[in-house]
Amino acid sequence: MKSALDILRERGFVAQITYEDELEKAFASGEPITFYTGFDPTADSLHIGHYIPIMAMAHLQRAGHRPIALMGGGTAMIGDPSGKTDMRKMMSVETIDHNVACIKRQMGRFLDFDPEKPNCAMIVNNADWLRTLNYIDFLRDVGALFSVNRMLTAECYKQRLEKGLTFLEFNYMLMQSYDFLELFKRYGCTLQTGGDDQWSNMLSGADLIRRKERKSAFALTFKLLLTHDGRKMGKTEKGALWLDPNRTSPYEFYQYWRNVDDADVEKCLALLTFLPMEEVRRLGALKDSAINEAKRVLAYEVTRLIHGQQEADQAREAAEALFSGGGAAGSVPKVEITPAQLEEDNRLCGLAVLGGLCKSKGEARRTTLYLGDQKVEDVDARVNAQQLEGEGLLLRAGKKKYCLLVLKR
Repeated sequence: MKSALDILRERGFVAQITYEDELEKAFASGEPITFYTGFDPTADSLHIGHYIPIMAMAHLQRAGHRPIALMGGGTAMIGDPSGKTDMRKMMSVETIDHNVACIKRQMGRFLDFDPEKPNCAMIVNNADWLRTLNYIDFLRDVGALFSVNRMLTAECYKQRLEKGLTFLEFNYMLMQSYDFLELFKRYGCTLQTGGDDQWSNMLSGADLIRRKERKSAFALTFKLLLTHDGRKMGKTEKGALWLDPNRTSPYEFYQYWRNVDDADVEKCLALLTFLPMEEVRRLGALKDSAINEAKRVLAYEVTRLIHGQQEADQAREAAEALFSGGGAAGSVPKVEITPAQLEEDNRLCGLAVLGGLCKSKGEARRTTLYLGDQKVEDVDARVNAQQLEGEGLLLRAGKKKYCLLVLKR
């Protein structure tokens, strides 16, 4: 029988592991492992980059292990320097607490919080111990166990050292390590999981427990969501691909996965859905136009998991209707155009920019535009306010980008 670690490996999650043989034995023993993943509340929603560790948490829980989702209400007051060229913007306590509350609500869709189950998920906030921390005691108790020389070699600091690393951010590794120690003491947590960009911080946490408590502790990182040629996935023209429907509509979300590169479909099916691997491999092996079946399955499954079946059904129906020239535009992103904007430029090329379909009017002139299913012959054609009233105008750029233009009153 496959262990939880075998399942994660088979689906392509695993990047790096500390004390791999020892962790293998712990998973193979059949005893439940309490593990945690941290989420710093830098926004009021999670984005697709968070979804890889969340899916891994779900697989581990389904295999009988106990997940802790750690909200970074304390660490967010410092800011993680990993992968950043500049210091993160400082947030107020009120903003951080608001973001934590929003993320907690999102978590309920992905993990099982049923208190009747022995491995029910937990949500914990590190603000509970970090915001009241006595700094002198912390330095004597924890800081003495960290080597500055070793910390300076950590990947998470290298990029920032070139431009300037503040002492505030230098503390982040200690704080995250202390989180692991607290969770070990409070809940018997022995494993930290997370994205591979957190490797240095996670190594330090496991090492702190081993040195201070003389107990086993492990770190397990997951691969970042990258395209086949190494680019970060989940970036749109509007920015990140958010899990909050108010930030990224279910239709936009569906369309993103419907249009992924052929070479990335199998990997995304394995990482982002619960489909059996036999089905993942079958779909991933499809070629040429047949791969569109796999893309439709990918888009529907990921949208269903994140937004629910009803939203996924609506997004799929809207996409299929639009691809076939139909008119089910209710789920298409709606863009409100003010009378002032219309007065400034009411040409279709200008509206394509306002609708987010093109970055500039020049790009709009080089792009094939459609009104409904009718090709636009003149991108300088003008639109009046009456045309945007009622159901509005469905504007399309190329084959994949749509928006519904309506008049804002």
